[in-house]
Amino acid sequence: SEKLLKLAASVPRESLVAPGTCFGKFTKSQKFRLSVTALDFLAPYAKVGHGPEAAPAPCQPCAPHSSAPLLQYKVWVKPGSEQSFLYGNHVLKSGLGRITENTAQYQGVVVYSMADVPLGFGVAAKSTQECRKVDPLAIVVFHQADVGEYVRNEDTLT
Repeated sequence: SEKLLKLAASVPRESLVAPGTCFGKFTKSQKFRLSVTALDFLAPYAKVGHGPEAAPAPCQPCAPHSSAPLLQYKVWVKPGSEQSFLYGNHVLKSGLGRITENTAQYQGVVVYSMADVPLGFGVAAKSTQECRKVDPLAIVVFHQADVGEYVRNEDTLT
C-alpha cells in the first residue's frame, strides 16, 4: 500500500530489509521464478472461460513478444488429483476437471480445485484443443508452485 511505502521511505536504506510480499526470485540464469506467495495476488485476475467440453474455437497464432496485456488462465483439477498437485506433481489429463478455453501451450495457468479454491500455478503443457485428444496419463500442466510449499518449505519462504 502507499501508506507502507511512505513509511518505508523514512527508514534508512541500511536498516530496511524488504517492504511488501515476495513474489519470487531470479535464478542464476536471470529468469524469474514465481513463488507461491504470489498466488493470492494472481488468482483474482485469472481469466474465466469454458472447460474442455465447449466447442473448439478457431486457433490463432500467438505472438511471443506481443504488447498485449497479461492474461491468466485457469485449470481446475479433480478432487482425486488435488493432493498429488499439492505434493508437487504435475497435473495429468486424468486429473483435469476443466481448463479455460483457448489456453495456449506453455501459457501460465492458475490451478484451482473444483470448488474454486486456488491451489497453485503452473504452465500448460498442452493447449486446450490438444487436451481433448491426449492420453489420460499425459501431463497437461507442469507444476510450478502450490500452497503445499508453505508446509514443505516453511523455513525458506518469507
